[in-house]
Amino acid sequence: MKTALEILDAIRRGEATVYEVVSTFLETIEEKESIHNAFINIYPEEALERAVRLDEERPEHLPPLYGLPVAVKDNIAVRGMELTCASRILLGFESPYSATVVKRLERAGAIILGKTNMDEFAMGSTNENSYFGPARNAIDPDYVAGGSSGGSAVAVALGEAPVSLGSDTGGSIRQPAAFNGIVGLKPTYGRISRYGLVSFASSLDQIGPMGRTVEDVALVYSVIAGYDPKDSTSADVPVEPFSEYLNDPQDMTIGVDMGILGEADEEIVRGFYEVIAFLRSEGYRIREVEIPYFRYSVPVYHIVASSEASSNLARYDGVRYGYRAEAEHLEEMYYRTRTEGFGQEVKRRILVGTFSLSYGYKNEYYLRASRIRRLMKEGVLGLLDEVDVILVPSVPVFPWKIGEHPDLIGKVYKADYYTIFANLTGIPALSIPVGGGKFPVSVQLMGRHFDEKSLFRLGRRIFHAFNII
Repeated sequence: MKTALEILDAIRRGEATVYEVVSTFLETIEEKESIHNAFINIYPEEALERAVRLDEERPEHLPPLYGLPVAVKDNIAVRGMELTCASRILLGFESPYSATVVKRLERAGAIILGKTNMDEFAMGSTNENSYFGPARNAIDPDYVAGGSSGGSAVAVALGEAPVSLGSDTGGSIRQPAAFNGIVGLKPTYGRISRYGLVSFASSLDQIGPMGRTVEDVALVYSVIAGYDPKDSTSADVPVEPFSEYLNDPQDMTIGVDMGILGEADEEIVRGFYEVIAFLRSEGYRIREVEIPYFRYSVPVYHIVASSEASSNLARYDGVRYGYRAEAEHLEEMYYRTRTEGFGQEVKRRILVGTFSLSYGYKNEYYLRASRIRRLMKEGVLGLLDEVDVILVPSVPVFPWKIGEHPDLIGKVYKADYYTIFANLTGIPALSIPVGGGKFPVSVQLMGRHFDEKSLFRLGRRIFHAFNII
């Protein structure tokens, strides 16, 4: 399989037309979708029509993603395409506008192939919580793909798309990237516009790119990052050009918290130590640190995220759009619509969030979690004054078989143990595969706000030391 950069180079050199490139990926989708279920909706006619136009209108100076096919998670709006969030409650809803990230991709010459499978409303770590059935792991379809951006990860890993977009609220890009052996970025909060992303937990959600290499992810990031006046949480901070991300990393100090490794499988810990040994051999300083309040990440996350979800999902009532249950009066219609329209995991989180915000419990749960979250952020900012990046595993466990339904706290929620902290503190994090057995080991780099550049530079060095592309 060719990387995104190799595909773009072939188009620029005239070795392949855009139509040929798009046709090849559509053929791969047709071949593999019946097994892996990575897409909810595919738009072949629209993709081929755009490919023909790009070939006919080919300008002298091609924009950075000219002719590159992209898969988009189905909680990101694309005008004229169905937007379901993998939920029954939004069946048939066609988006009247495109998200800012989609507009930026298309202005750069990209072609949207379709919308990828996901856990319903991005709530889950397996992609089993989809109304359309689970996306299946690209390495072994009997195993979970990870979530919630499971379809986006599987599509890239199978070669159904060279790159994809996902969203990350507690690890939903990095965890499925790790489960499928690809690269995934959760950017700094405010770095990439959330306009057009269906909200799950607004203070945590971020859109990010997924790809087979660090360079591919960095290229897409360089196109979609930047200030957007349509998003009130967007930060007006300059974005470096793509060429800046390809430089070799300079002298760096890397922080490692050995105290959190006890949560990970032995093989993952061994792979993690191999990465540390490589970095030491390359002359980087490894400093043992303690990531502040890290062990509280999972409970704090589930209180904050569920509380925000309870508020955000109140809009799905059957009145304005989406699924509406038949009923004799309004109150019954509300009740039946939400009961029939939402899946079990979504209803569970709405109930947890409503309880956490309720009178008499808000101080005990939501406000206490918010205070701990503030301490986390203050602590990690102090830590990142002492080290350049923090290195942790991406996930503590390998994928398990679809349908095993392990205990939520014991395995499913635990799968996000290493990823949640970056969402709670708003810092960027990059997941990188580093080899292994049947399922790859992945490590994660976390860095300073708006310093994705350092993550790409060091991540690229690590990626090419452990992967042959």
